[in-house]
Amino acid sequence: MPSAGKSRTLARLGAGSLIAATALALSGCDAASPVGSSSDVRQVSVTGTGKTEGTPDTLTASLTVSETASDANTAMAEANEVQTTVLDALVGAGVDRTDIATSNVTLNPQTSNDGNTVTGYQATNTITLTIRNAESASKILGIAVFNGGDAMRINNVDYSISDDSQMVKDARAKAFADAQARAEQYAELAGMKLGKIISILESPASVDVPSPAFESRTAAEPSNVPLEPGKQTLTFTVDISWELD
Repeated sequence: MPSAGKSRTLARLGAGSLIAATALALSGCDAASPVGSSSDVRQVSVTGTGKTEGTPDTLTASLTVSETASDANTAMAEANEVQTTVLDALVGAGVDRTDIATSNVTLNPQTSNDGNTVTGYQATNTITLTIRNAESASKILGIAVFNGGDAMRINNVDYSISDDSQMVKDARAKAFADAQARAEQYAELAGMKLGKIISILESPASVDVPSPAFESRTAAEPSNVPLEPGKQTLTFTVDISWELD
């Protein structure tokens, strides 16, 4: 017959075994994967595209004055003189000085064909000109060319829209509507309906800006530079996922 001491020892061992078994059972429950996880949700993912067009109202032009002389001081002085004449003419035509910014100044030696002899120096002065009334851009560029003469170079011109916030909203709305229409069609084909949105991912907008052609010319009077602003196209792309009910 077991003694009382042995009975108490067995009782303690039994209780400890029960606690350990319970802990293992709870641990097993915690490690189990939850039922009905997001991976089980039926869904449809589509891409929508939206485009809007607008007429550019601002033109940015890069203009360079270039002069060559036998010595560096003369080349730089002549370039500065011509550029000052151009700047004064632009301001006189209504361009705000804050819309004219110097973007580059260079002074480089010119060498002979064999590269051994310095034959002169070339000085350049480049400005970035912002014309906020696109309708006057042709006239203003003509004034720059006339006052710059043979020293003037038009490097490039770019059109833009000063405030495209409404275009962005419209393109985004069209992209969403396009995605929703596609998703609804797929849901209908599958015999289901769209549920709530799971995710929306917008790609960076792309802008198609026309690059107008122009022709520089020198004449007795300023000649307008022919320009056509065309249309600026803004495109938005969005990826959207819906639950299917």
